[in-house]
Amino acid sequence: MNENINDYKAVLVFAERRGGIIEGVTFELLNKGRELAKKRKSNVIAVILGSSLKENAKQLIERGADKVICADSKDLENFIDTTYANVLSEIILKYKPEIVLAGSTTLGRSLLPRVAAKLKTGLTADCTELDIDPADGKLLQTRPAAGGSIMATIVTPNSRPQMSTVRHKVFKESEIDASRKGEVENFEVKDEYIDRRSKYISFKKDESQTVNLSDADIIVSGGRGLKQPENFKIVHQLAEALDGAVGASRPVIDDGWLPFSHQVGQTGKTVSPKIYVALGISGAIQHIAGMKSSDVIIAVNKDENAPIFQIADYGIVGDLFEVVPLLLRKLKEIEK
Repeated sequence: MNENINDYKAVLVFAERRGGIIEGVTFELLNKGRELAKKRKSNVIAVILGSSLKENAKQLIERGADKVICADSKDLENFIDTTYANVLSEIILKYKPEIVLAGSTTLGRSLLPRVAAKLKTGLTADCTELDIDPADGKLLQTRPAAGGSIMATIVTPNSRPQMSTVRHKVFKESEIDASRKGEVENFEVKDEYIDRRSKYISFKKDESQTVNLSDADIIVSGGRGLKQPENFKIVHQLAEALDGAVGASRPVIDDGWLPFSHQVGQTGKTVSPKIYVALGISGAIQHIAGMKSSDVIIAVNKDENAPIFQIADYGIVGDLFEVVPLLLRKLKEIEK
């Protein structure tokens, strides 16, 4: 058990940034963090690591942070998991937040387990809901379990902080309020925190996706119903016609038809677009867990009993190789 758990206050949000730009999941966490902090009668601290952080700090305050802790160093310019874990752990030990939130991104999934291990506390990964127990003030951390067939609510009763990674797009982003005031504090990055065994070499961007899947307003996803990888071109054609992103079900990814970055589902990306088009996807519970919060779901499948139709707003029972060309022709007519 950590020291007296009553010594821990505030909600700490790890602000993830890439190429100097704060990732959208951070603003979602600030929004939820304010809600949790209000229930705990505490405040929201945002922590950002990197270099040249002045504008980022201002942005975090405008989005809901009461205080921003800046760990500004050239050694933090690029993400190295062990170095970031050392710095974030020291910040948590100093400021003692009772709740720590980070995005369930590639970075977050690498960083927070290391921090939790260092602090000897619990971590709940891939949360889809967070709340405060009105009885005792503990953080209620809800995530899919047992292959997505149940939702488990997890608590950390004896250790602090209570740590969670949260999937992108499950909460709404906080609004920008340029009139908000907050405190910015610099955290000294000591040389002993830097892991010199690891060196950042380069970052290779996935060029197969013209629109970021997690941020897309329209997603067209394909499944095994496309029969073979060559047929995935019609998914790309429809996505391009709609200015959308291309997604896929897990079996398609497992068969090597597309890179993992396109996978939607419990073990892939959670998405919440305005329109989600499912082509030849039966609707396994693992896939549905990753896209069910979409505003409008359109499904095309030959099997009228496919589970995807149970959550679809519009369902087309038919051969996707006949339906999609019709849609493409109609879209071209509209453009004219």
